[in-house]
Amino acid sequence: MGKALIIGCGAVASVAIHKCCQNSAVFDEICIASRTKSKCDALKAKLEKTTKTKIKTAQVDADNVEDLISLINDFKPDLVMNLALPYQDLTIMDACLATKTNYMDTANYEPLDTAKFEYKWQWAYRKRFEEAGITALLGSGFDPGVTGVFSAYAMKHYFDEIEYIDILDCNAGDHGYPFATNFNPEINIREVSAKGSYWEDGKWVETEPMEIKRVYDFPEVGKKDMYLLHHEEIESLALNIKGIKRIRFFMTFGQSYLTHLKCLENVGMTSIVPIDFEGKKIVPLQFLKAVLPDPASLGPRTKGKTNIGCIFKGKKGGVEKTYYVYNVCTHEECFAEVGSQAVAYTTGVPAMIGAMMLLTKTWNKAGVFNIEEFDPDPFMDALNKWGLPWQENFNPELVD
Repeated sequence: MGKALIIGCGAVASVAIHKCCQNSAVFDEICIASRTKSKCDALKAKLEKTTKTKIKTAQVDADNVEDLISLINDFKPDLVMNLALPYQDLTIMDACLATKTNYMDTANYEPLDTAKFEYKWQWAYRKRFEEAGITALLGSGFDPGVTGVFSAYAMKHYFDEIEYIDILDCNAGDHGYPFATNFNPEINIREVSAKGSYWEDGKWVETEPMEIKRVYDFPEVGKKDMYLLHHEEIESLALNIKGIKRIRFFMTFGQSYLTHLKCLENVGMTSIVPIDFEGKKIVPLQFLKAVLPDPASLGPRTKGKTNIGCIFKGKKGGVEKTYYVYNVCTHEECFAEVGSQAVAYTTGVPAMIGAMMLLTKTWNKAGVFNIEEFDPDPFMDALNKWGLPWQENFNPELVD
């Protein structure tokens, strides 16, 4: 039915590519492109014997717009799936504009030299994408991504207005390392080390990193410590969900992770400011990324579950109500299916589903959109079909 150019070949991309190959009725042909073509070739060799999807591979520098344009013109995809680093969102969007090709990603753009998680850079493309007659779907991962779909679904079916949203991201998996990150170390540590913030009464409220802690009893997981972080979907949900008074994002962390992170911060290893080392400029955090375990290697080691969802409080017909929708994912089951741990799985599956929504024209309007701006129902149905079934609770325990 469609051709997709998939840029990136890391842990999340690998899951999305597996899922595209399972869904060959929609993904007739894909091209896997990365800076390291050998990784793409290895994944192609693994998958092409068991799928009807035609697979090509290519080398591409996603920082180079002309390189991207050349690849897009050569492959002529219906959609570019950006599963590379968020630093490369804008160059890939530029290439899509130049070739009039639909675009999607899983995380918002952030500059390499500052930990700023904002949509303003990508929202600035709205008029140009609309005039070009193409779609940019922003944030089709889990958070952002599914959490936005959950919010739109709650708004459509259960509320007249939603006043409070708490997004809860729990990873109770154990990979056995004293310190490792379950997704890109550079992105993970930048996110956790940055100041926290939440949206309340029409403005941002800033907190110190990891300042606000809560304990929550997660279904199928149990009680876990979680900490308030800034997260990009708060920005778009504050604009797109009716009645919002407050939105917060919490993520769980174990004590070993926090202790090691604090030590690394104390000696400057989480800094994104370049330093001189033996006559060369290096970024400490990028060096740290190079010596930490690759998240793609954690699959066979990781045991346990994740639980990610949203708790809503609002009104329907003037009556206050609460609603909790969430997914529970098991690391071992994810590895058995696609060779990945659940953190990559919960991002890679929604990436495929978002791409499917665009390729089938289930979601079809020109411009730049966050995921909650589309009809959530077909995406929610697809979550149940493709490995991320969701559960509901109409009387949940609230965060506070």
